[in-house]
Amino acid sequence: MFVQEGLKLLDKFREDARVLYSSEAFSTNFRDPEAAKSLINDYVKNKTQGKIEELFKVLTPETVLVLVNYIYFKAQWKTRFDPKHTEQAEFHVSKNETVEVPMMTLDLKTPYFRDKELGCTLVELTYTSNDSALFILPDEGKMQDLEAKLIPETLRRWRESLHPSRIHELYLPKFSIKSNYELNDILFQLGIKKIFTDAADLSGVTGTRNLVVSQVVHGAALDVDEEGTEGAAATGISIEKLAFQRTTVRFDRPFLIAIVLKDTQSIIFLGKVTNPTQA
Repeated sequence: MFVQEGLKLLDKFREDARVLYSSEAFSTNFRDPEAAKSLINDYVKNKTQGKIEELFKVLTPETVLVLVNYIYFKAQWKTRFDPKHTEQAEFHVSKNETVEVPMMTLDLKTPYFRDKELGCTLVELTYTSNDSALFILPDEGKMQDLEAKLIPETLRRWRESLHPSRIHELYLPKFSIKSNYELNDILFQLGIKKIFTDAADLSGVTGTRNLVVSQVVHGAALDVDEEGTEGAAATGISIEKLAFQRTTVRFDRPFLIAIVLKDTQSIIFLGKVTNPTQA
């Protein structure tokens, strides 16, 4: 929480921010917007281990308060990919575009579900922390339909349907995701409108109604490789015989990924990998 020098926050707001969100308050001179922007961006860059480098592109001298929320996640796969088995392979970005990517491969037993109703395949890979990454591979031409049905009920059904299965050949590209979003318009479309107008009532912050929200920005970064996942966020393979079926899952076209915390079952990252060669 970055507060304009001299701005008096209500004690209750300051205490709630500390207790509920472990929030710190930093006195900031927004009259010098470039210096304030550098201060905030450097803070976020440090807290996310360099993953989010420039959260804010611009601040104005009229800014009096900036609230920043960040998360950093780094974990190793419980069953790691062997870099010696990573090879260049084709990834089909679209019907007309194919790129070469470093494709990791693994043979393991892990939660798996084939959703015939929605036309997709799900593979869950677990970290040593017992948090997990859920990889969702739509059938050819099904990405748009699947995204439209990506609601909490769908995610809950997937989680309940996953069962340990032997995947003899799992192919997953190494990739990095980095995105920045201006959320004002998106929040407006979701019905969150008043806080951006003169009708906003943020009197719980300072006791007055002369505050409005000017901008909401979001930055996210995610790296996935043989060791595990890093996001701003020993190998043991059991061998068993399978008489009639050999399962191969090849993530060689656009797919979705969700990072799920074990303790709360909360999704802390949700993204789409369209082209692994582009961060």
